[in-house]
Amino acid sequence: MTNTKKMKAVEITEPGGPKALSLCQRDIPQAAPHEVLIAVKAAGVNRPDVLQRMGAYPPPKDASDLPGLEVAGIVEAVGDDVTRFRVGDAVCALTAGGGYAQYVSVDAGSVLPVPAGLTMTQAAALPETFFTVWHNVFERGALQKGEVFLVHGGSSGIGTTAIQLAKAFGATVITTVGSGEKADACRQLGADHVVEYHEEDFVSVAKQVTDGRGVDVILDMVGGDYINRNYACAAMDGRIVQIAFLGGAKTEADFSKLMMKRLTHTGSTLRIRPLEVKALLARQLEEHVWPMIEEVRIAPVMDMIFPLAEAWRAHERMEEGAHIGKIVLDVA
Repeated sequence: MTNTKKMKAVEITEPGGPKALSLCQRDIPQAAPHEVLIAVKAAGVNRPDVLQRMGAYPPPKDASDLPGLEVAGIVEAVGDDVTRFRVGDAVCALTAGGGYAQYVSVDAGSVLPVPAGLTMTQAAALPETFFTVWHNVFERGALQKGEVFLVHGGSSGIGTTAIQLAKAFGATVITTVGSGEKADACRQLGADHVVEYHEEDFVSVAKQVTDGRGVDVILDMVGGDYINRNYACAAMDGRIVQIAFLGGAKTEADFSKLMMKRLTHTGSTLRIRPLEVKALLARQLEEHVWPMIEEVRIAPVMDMIFPLAEAWRAHERMEEGAHIGKIVLDVA
């Protein structure tokens, strides 16, 4: 254990804009019996962090009030009940909060080894997006080889991950983006059809490329008027998985399509799920996805890296909407 009693961290001084993020000193957390204490080298930046900063997404009970849902670093200490990890191991982890700091304690079940060949900043870009995509696309959405998959916001951290994983498991991928630059990036990742939503209607494109059949699985983080349009372009027995509502959580929907097409519209949020659920997801990723990363078949797409003290700049970058892939904080 380090002799340092305090650590640098970034806290939310009050709900508000990016400048509400402020560097501070906090006590170093202690590892509970089931936890691993990680000396953080890098932390991923995610949309839920922005929502938390704005006061719209409070952390779960008993979680750190500090933002940050994914980290990579070195194991500093392990709890008495932890048998897998050792001090000095290079790991990445999904957290319920506290990632914007030099140290964070995490349930050992949510910790994974850093895939061979990845830097700490790359490894910090993995947990939140890969856990989210695996659970929502392959478990809740039950995407199968040979099916057609539509992901909205293909250039986001979630989108770039979903494109690669869906292609790796044999699906045809359609995605929506807001610019030509983002479209090019998604094509390079393997997207079969890219819709620039300012210029094309994704419903029409989806119908065209599937000869009118529609898409089997849709991963949507927009909501709003996309909900009816998702129903329109879904195939019979299609599955729509909702993970965010950037376009609004309320809309008028024609549920007759839900019935006539036998659609499933589900959704989830990861942060509040039980530790055992997150542990199961971690083991599935390690078995099915980590080998693909080590074989360089898929990789995190990196946008920009900011120092911990400039976390506010990272949030500005995310809110501008121009990023392609993951934004990461260099904590080391």
